[in-house]
Amino acid sequence: MKDFENRISELLAKMTLDQKIGQIVQPERQFVTPEEVKKYHIGSVLSGGGSVPGDNKPEDWIKMNDEYWAASMEEDEDHLAIPLIYGVDAIHGNTNVLGAVVFPHNIGLGAAHDPDLLERIASATAEEIAATGVEWTFAPTLAVARNDHWGRTYESYSEDPKIVSEYAPRFVKGLQGNYGEENVIACAKHFIGDGATLHGIDQGDMCISEKELRKIHVPPYKAAIDAGVLSVMVSLSSWYGKKCHAHKFLLTDLLKKELNFKGFVISDWDGIDYIDESYEESVAQSLNAGMDMFMITEKWKEFIQHVKTNIKNGRIPMERLDDAVSRILRVKFEFGVFEKPRPAERKLSKDPSCFGSKEHREVSREAVRKSLVLLKNEDDILPLKKESRILVAGKNAHNRGHQCGGFTVAWQGVDDTDESKDKSYVMTDSEKEKPRDKTNNGKTAHRSSIIGGTSIWEGIQRVAPNAILNVDGTKADPAKHDVAIVCIGEVPYAEMLGDIRVEGLRKGLKIGKGSTADETLPGEDIPIVKKGPYGTHLYLHELHPEDLETIKNITQKGIPVVAVMICGRPLVIEQELTETKAFLVAWFPGSEGQGVADVLFGDYRMQGKLSFSWPRYDDENWNVGDEGYNPMFPYGYGLTYK
Repeated sequence: MKDFENRISELLAKMTLDQKIGQIVQPERQFVTPEEVKKYHIGSVLSGGGSVPGDNKPEDWIKMNDEYWAASMEEDEDHLAIPLIYGVDAIHGNTNVLGAVVFPHNIGLGAAHDPDLLERIASATAEEIAATGVEWTFAPTLAVARNDHWGRTYESYSEDPKIVSEYAPRFVKGLQGNYGEENVIACAKHFIGDGATLHGIDQGDMCISEKELRKIHVPPYKAAIDAGVLSVMVSLSSWYGKKCHAHKFLLTDLLKKELNFKGFVISDWDGIDYIDESYEESVAQSLNAGMDMFMITEKWKEFIQHVKTNIKNGRIPMERLDDAVSRILRVKFEFGVFEKPRPAERKLSKDPSCFGSKEHREVSREAVRKSLVLLKNEDDILPLKKESRILVAGKNAHNRGHQCGGFTVAWQGVDDTDESKDKSYVMTDSEKEKPRDKTNNGKTAHRSSIIGGTSIWEGIQRVAPNAILNVDGTKADPAKHDVAIVCIGEVPYAEMLGDIRVEGLRKGLKIGKGSTADETLPGEDIPIVKKGPYGTHLYLHELHPEDLETIKNITQKGIPVVAVMICGRPLVIEQELTETKAFLVAWFPGSEGQGVADVLFGDYRMQGKLSFSWPRYDDENWNVGDEGYNPMFPYGYGLTYK
């Protein structure tokens, strides 16, 4: 980082206690007004998943962020002009906003084994974020997922830290660039070991040695820090029972001192709530442990009072608060927010043509092609001939929401079906180009939720003139169909609601202090999409029996099936694998389903290789390098065309 220390010291010397405390507070947009941003000297605001302004278009985001920014810059005898920074979870594109390009989730990108591609994806993502007037994204996720039961496995590039460490600096560079108006602040998360919790339970307990922590989970963060990442988010999990949010060794001794991280550390969503029964004590422990900025979605005023109390009674040293504020100011100076125009006057705000652009969609389509992994290709049935008579089936064939996964428009993703349409139809030419209507602030599940791109079916239809869609496969006819493509697998989920938890671990699933998965989330005006964990095992034929039923509807009539699986992790697929001629893993590929068709029909070669080991049974948990390593498909597996 450049030397902004004199400017930081001068500004810090002017600040009152209230002004200092305000800088370390980040409320959620639904619970703070521009007037309150000024009154309380707020340093940052965020949007949680599904929390959006207006009609959820770029202009709505620009207007909102401009109002917050302007409030933070109103200087008078009681207020200093310190620009606010706005944060979003743009983890696979700026997917909060309608019409954004949705890139494949990290697990697919890990299978692509292409660091150059990662940097281009990050750069495109940064542009689409900047085009909405926002300065900061909570990405990249640097988890090394070691248990496929974890509901965030798809947010991990690999079970192997090598890939994650190669990707980390490239993604940081793509986001932050030269700190220009087309760049955004990056945030490495979640520090640390969130992919190593016992049983793969989200926000659970990491019961591993310090040696393993350093060998497996530290290297990606070191790579990101060496690349200049400006912020780091802390994990909601624990290390041997002690919450990372209150772990001084991890946050101060390891991250700041040993790894020499000079940016600021931010908590995760209300993450300090779980430290102690006393909220005042939680505030003190987390700030003293090394937390710098606090994501306090709703009760941020209470937080401010507790910081004041702890400062005045000596529980929190003033030096610690000053250090936290200095780190936040250092990032704001480094990124140039003091010099940048207000959000409404920035280059990409005035010309947001890059948002959802054809160029960005081509990058995403390339990423889809490179991430596909072929597990089986009996009799070299792939690639298919474009003139073949093809039946396309499966619940994931024509559902852009399903293929985009979680953290897309809404926290848990969206179901993009249209039940009013017949299950067997061919899209007309006018339908192919027809824009989709906006959804209700990203909180409802309509076909219109994903604007732009193509479903897998739409991609197939554009290159295979004799293809027809029949979702359940009941219209399969060997006299009419040479082959079937059946799109199966998981549906969207996010965080703990995606966990696979064995019986006995299902109950008590916490999604917020005092909440369970059967309740409405704080700040949401609708119930969550999915209740409880995703399931109790990894067997696809039991998680989604409709998939095998659809496949058998077709194979029982003698028609060979090519399976395309949408998923966020390896699943046990022995029955589906046996029943099909070819089996392709597409992960959660995002909005550009055309990329799947590109490879199915041989316009591009198959090149993806597994970055996760594939289990035979649910109770296996193979990671490359394990003693007796013997998965169904090993790390690095992936067939190619002859």
